[in-house]
Amino acid sequence: MQRRNPIVAGQFYPGQKNSCIAEIDECLKQALPETLPDTIVAGIVPHAGWTFSGPTGALVFSAIKKQSEKVDTFCIFGAAHGYFGQSPAVYDKGAWFTPLGQVAIDEELAEAVIASNAAVSGPNFHSNEHSIEVQIPFIQYLFADAKILPVIVPPMEKAVSLGEAVGDIVSADKKKIVCIGSTDLTHYGPRYGFTPMGVGSEAVQWATQVNDQQFIDLALKLDPMSLIKNAAENSNACGAGAAAAAVAAAKKLGRTKGILLAHTNSNEVMLREMGTSSAESVGYAAIIF
Repeated sequence: MQRRNPIVAGQFYPGQKNSCIAEIDECLKQALPETLPDTIVAGIVPHAGWTFSGPTGALVFSAIKKQSEKVDTFCIFGAAHGYFGQSPAVYDKGAWFTPLGQVAIDEELAEAVIASNAAVSGPNFHSNEHSIEVQIPFIQYLFADAKILPVIVPPMEKAVSLGEAVGDIVSADKKKIVCIGSTDLTHYGPRYGFTPMGVGSEAVQWATQVNDQQFIDLALKLDPMSLIKNAAENSNACGAGAAAAAVAAAKKLGRTKGILLAHTNSNEVMLREMGTSSAESVGYAAIIF
């Protein structure tokens, strides 16, 4: 069987089962809004270490669980940090492993997505990409029987075509399938080589309130193509293709707007949890459709 072993367990999230479950439980303590859509078809989550972005991403999975006790498959669109191909790459067979055990690939869905010509088979491209892996334990914990379909999505126009194709496939499928797009937002500071507003607290505030917000607003309006273009122009998302695919799928599935569950950054987390700050900051958002 083709298998993908964890590469960031013990770094981005705990490497032992009990510790992993304990941290998931902590992340899930975040309160959800009282009003949620009756059905959630897609979401956008961050993918940093759980210490920083885990509670934000957990909100999306918690909201899905509240509205849908059972999900058959999560189609997870990941960022292309080290993949420079021209087409989205599907991990199409076998299973992924985490400290919580294995989760099977939805091979039927993989076949349908590849047959649509919106993506190619490319399991090897997933070997060193963490943006999907950090979501898997939340799925295993909350949806024990769910399968997954991991897809790395470059920030190109094909991301929108992929999302639309997946939306069409999902709408015709009797299974409950939810699409997840994985992206962090503005990486600001000298370490990231991005300091258009200088360095300091006001600059970090701009990154969150202005630069991140442009991306969030486009996602909430379900404008996937503008989302990709805006990210290219303003460096406000590392997984713009993944987010665009999720937005495009949601739009195909009849959604007209998104709901922002949370928006924060690594500096805010450091101040709250550690009592310190940094010249660098990375934005995180939780959005559902």
